[in-house]
Amino acid sequence: MVLHPFPSSLVLGVVIPDTTNSLPVTTIGDEAFEGDLYLTSVTIGTNVTTIGNSAFEGCFLLTGVEIGNGVTSIGDVAFAGCYGLTSVTIPNSVFSIGQGAFLGDGYNLTNVIIGNGVTNIGGWAFENCLSLTSVTIGTNVTTIGAGAFQFCSSLTSITIPDRVTSIIGDFPFEGCFGLTNAIIGNGITSIGEGMLAACYNLTSVTIGINVTNIGYGAFEDCPNLTNITIPNSVINIDIQAFYGCTSLINITIPKSVTSIGYQVFQYCSSLNGVYFQGNAPSTDWSVFDYNNNATVYYLLGTTGWSDLANNTGVRTALWLPQVQTSGASFGVQANQFGFNINWASGQTVVVEACTNLFNSVWQPVQTNTLTGGTSYFSDPQWTNYPGRYYRLRSP
Repeated sequence: MVLHPFPSSLVLGVVIPDTTNSLPVTTIGDEAFEGDLYLTSVTIGTNVTTIGNSAFEGCFLLTGVEIGNGVTSIGDVAFAGCYGLTSVTIPNSVFSIGQGAFLGDGYNLTNVIIGNGVTNIGGWAFENCLSLTSVTIGTNVTTIGAGAFQFCSSLTSITIPDRVTSIIGDFPFEGCFGLTNAIIGNGITSIGEGMLAACYNLTSVTIGINVTNIGYGAFEDCPNLTNITIPNSVINIDIQAFYGCTSLINITIPKSVTSIGYQVFQYCSSLNGVYFQGNAPSTDWSVFDYNNNATVYYLLGTTGWSDLANNTGVRTALWLPQVQTSGASFGVQANQFGFNINWASGQTVVVEACTNLFNSVWQPVQTNTLTGGTSYFSDPQWTNYPGRYYRLRSP
């Protein structure tokens, strides 16, 4: 049996029965209580399996809803604009939350628990739930729709479980201004457009190990983002992915990355070091635009850095100081063991030595400043310690 719209708007508390006229009530029809300005509470019977589209939309005074354990789907905008709701528990029986189901539930909805039966959170399901501080995403959720938590400005942290394999659409957490920490689970392979854009207080992001693409503007305008690790699975970093991340100081780009879109690090005014583990990716001249502090560091033996420097105008330097083991400079000369050190021009390198790697005590031997990117190290104590081991470090 389907429960259809009530003829009267003077409804206060409602209990949806298990049966009526000896027939089970299985569905709350589309728009059944839409716009009822007097409805304050709803208890839904255990035989109800479907809450229809707009069933309780615009019930401004609705403060409490008890969703029965038989409900399997919540329709589009079913509880949208229910400004009085303070908390919602979605039982394990529910497998689908429709688009905009709780959209715009304003300043009172603070807590949502999404049961373990839910597999799909529809687009804009909780958009503009401005006071939502806590969301628990069930372990069986596999899909989160576009804008699902957009502008939930009071959320402070979010964890996307490994079970989630797809975020369909863009901007799912855009404008979550209070968000400080985000964990993107290992099930996600692509971070979509604007996923965490304009999360002004976001400081740290953990990206799952199966992500291959970081989308357009994914972390754009996150001015407090200081810490992010890009996993070795990432191949492409799309346009403006980190645009305007003004607190980002250092970032490491794994060797898997082959393409970086234009303006990816534009207006990252604090960015000092971009550390590449592989060859120079294909990119655009504007990738470091309006960023005068950045230096691109690369490893010896990798390629493409002169082209990148010419195309972008960014400074490039060897990432780690390198010992030149070939050529006449390496070896014993005039009873001193020596070698050339190559690194960025003007950098300072401390050479340390020890005689036993198993019980090592490293002692500084010499501090070298690399004028023109190279410096010669010579150990005057070599004749006394011919079995020495050496290592390089920054001062």
